[in-house]
Amino acid sequence: MDGVATRRTVAAVAAVVLVIEAFGIVAVQLFLSMVVDDQNMSLAGLDPQVMSMGSVIGGICFGLYLLLCAFALLRTAIRDRRPGTFLRVVLIVAAVVHGVLGAATVGLVGWTAFALMMAVLALIVFSLVAYGGENREAAAAGHGRPEPA
Repeated sequence: MDGVATRRTVAAVAAVVLVIEAFGIVAVQLFLSMVVDDQNMSLAGLDPQVMSMGSVIGGICFGLYLLLCAFALLRTAIRDRRPGTFLRVVLIVAAVVHGVLGAATVGLVGWTAFALMMAVLALIVFSLVAYGGENREAAAAGHGRPEPA
């Protein structure tokens, strides 16, 4: 498989993985919301219904964020062009979040969860790096301005 096919495949696989992760995150947050409601739990005097709703809203927001990342990667794979600046920043933030969550999951969940988080991190970072030098290559060929180094 050549370089173009490899980077397109990795970007597409990363998009699929992020869609699955988005639905998983929303499902976990909904489950946590139900647990808080059923147990009538409170933390530092907070209303249990507020905590439950916060869990649902947070899960939906994070799920939508992961779907945005998946959209950026799928679009990158289809067009075979690097994402714009905004979507690159979104993907970089997703990579950092996966790195931090991966480090936290070692102690809380275990090494298997850590390995899964690092696999997703690797897919995102590979997609970012594989499409990183396009503007410099185009500038060298005379197709545009070079990016500052």
